[in-house]
Amino acid sequence: MSNLENNQKVSYLVFFAALIVVLLTLTPVIFPALYSSVFGMFTENLDAFELGYQAIFLIVSNVVIFGFGIAYYKKKIPSLVQDAVEKIRTFEIPKRVAIISLAVILCVYIGLSAPELSLDEGKDWNDYNAVLLPALEIWPFGESDNVYVQEQNDRYVRMFLLDVSLDIFQNIKLLPFVASILVVVFTYLITVQFCQKRFAGIIAVLVLLQSYTWLKFDTVAVYENFWVLFFLVSLYMIEKKWFLSPVFYILAFYTKAYVAPFFLMTLFTTYRSQISRRTKIAILISYFVIVSAAIALIFVGDTIYPDIIDVNSSKFILGFQVIIAQLRFDLFFIMALLPVTVGLIFLSKNKLKHADSILVLIFGTIIASPILVTFTYHYEILPYRFIPLLVFFSIGVGMFFSKKLVKIS
Repeated sequence: MSNLENNQKVSYLVFFAALIVVLLTLTPVIFPALYSSVFGMFTENLDAFELGYQAIFLIVSNVVIFGFGIAYYKKKIPSLVQDAVEKIRTFEIPKRVAIISLAVILCVYIGLSAPELSLDEGKDWNDYNAVLLPALEIWPFGESDNVYVQEQNDRYVRMFLLDVSLDIFQNIKLLPFVASILVVVFTYLITVQFCQKRFAGIIAVLVLLQSYTWLKFDTVAVYENFWVLFFLVSLYMIEKKWFLSPVFYILAFYTKAYVAPFFLMTLFTTYRSQISRRTKIAILISYFVIVSAAIALIFVGDTIYPDIIDVNSSKFILGFQVIIAQLRFDLFFIMALLPVTVGLIFLSKNKLKHADSILVLIFGTIIASPILVTFTYHYEILPYRFIPLLVFFSIGVGMFFSKKLVKIS
């Protein structure tokens, strides 16, 4: 009984942490100038409580969603609608149908996105000509006085893959696009693993593929998704081949150092996984060893990271304002983020343990950016860094379709 109570306390702690950062993120949708008026450098002529152009959309959509959700939970909606929702939530598809459905979705997605491989990246992204190409020219042993160029070459796995894509396949965008396709596949696999429902996996894939931010960056080499893929594989491997999980995490780390604190979310996912206590301890030890080694290499080796630390606490709250500005075109995400966050605690109470994992992953992928800009001047908050957030949000949406059909004997 005490173990159950402890699990419930953990669930509520995770929920309230996620809820706070979600509310901090969504507040600027309603009051865009609120944070700047308090923490910004130029506060004159700012109306802190002036409504944003998406404020009415957010408020009305959330009132509708929460209203329907409460009515459904209390069984106050018409029985016909209640039954229809129950059938959708308990609906499942055979494995063969799921594979065919996923293949069709991927074929359509690849067909629509493939023409982007012929686009000149230098015309759309300044960092391609200014940073990435100079870094590739001196890769792997060259050095540069430009800190941004040098930082690229500290990301060994990423530069190796981009070099292969450019030199062997003659298209630097090809392997990044392959990585994006695999991110979609692992979004499906992780959803199925967490929910034990294939239909939930298909829903998660569709939610991800409708995202404006996802479609904008899925074929962009300078802002590739290698690091996202490796991190997702590390999560998936926890319950499959646990010893590979830290291997893929370290690949993610040397693809993009931004993923460094994500191992804490991996450890929580491990805690919630259906694996033996001994395996959980083994994963914990392996991550401790490999993260310690990575930190040692950063501060002992010849990397730029120790030189770019600069603490500015006012950037923390302002970071949440930047997040929602970067994701302003993802209307479904803005509309559904708060309802999904609240709904996940109810799924957790209904013994879907990985609902807590998704709450932690949403929390971590939101708060990482404000923390990053608080402690360094080197990085800005850019939209492609929220691809993992959109993935875990999509999985969270899929979880609402994970209800199992109860058979009465």
